[in-house]
Amino acid sequence: MHALTSGQRPWAAGAVVAVGRGPVLAVEEAAGWAVRYAAYDPRTDRGVELPQEERVPTSVGTPFDLASLTKLFTSVAAVQQIERGTLGIDAEVGAYLPDFRGAAEHRVTVRQLLTHTSGLRPELPLYDCADDAQRLALLRAERPVGVPGTYCYSDLNMLLLQQVLERITGRGLDALVRDGITRPLGMTATGFGPCPGAAATEDQRRPWGKADRGMLRGVVHDENAWARGG
Repeated sequence: MHALTSGQRPWAAGAVVAVGRGPVLAVEEAAGWAVRYAAYDPRTDRGVELPQEERVPTSVGTPFDLASLTKLFTSVAAVQQIERGTLGIDAEVGAYLPDFRGAAEHRVTVRQLLTHTSGLRPELPLYDCADDAQRLALLRAERPVGVPGTYCYSDLNMLLLQQVLERITGRGLDALVRDGITRPLGMTATGFGPCPGAAATEDQRRPWGKADRGMLRGVVHDENAWARGG
């Protein structure tokens, strides 16, 4: 792990590993830096190093952005509602979200959202919208562009699934994940942001990034999740 986080062009600025079973930890170790770079230099394709005294070392308690692993938590939250009988796996999204016309008219199902077979495109530029009302309007109107039943990994599936879950429960996705998954499992350090002490992820600026946000630390790196308050 130290080899992966050291040198002039490390595989990662910092990392933490924990290995154990149940309550017993066999290995818990941190390496590298939670904050090592000030920015990205496109001319050299390298990070601009911070002075040593301004860097923040990684510790075993450093939080990291789970990024698309959030989809797994969203899926588990959906399965929990299916088990309770409040959500049908083969029910049409329109049964819960009739105002989401694109999905409703094309009879997209909950199963298709969970398995990325809805036909929805991979993403929408929600981060370019002026406000959340515009973002929701885009989501409501979005129609499948592929044949339903054909696999295509799409962030839109999970964004729609979030809307379904929040509509049928009257609760936010963060609360559903906390109360239904992380808290029962004792995952006290896992949750939705912002998280100021998290490891930095990237220097997100145009033209290489989809949004102009600078060096990101403590906020979700995904532009659409960020735009929707994630």
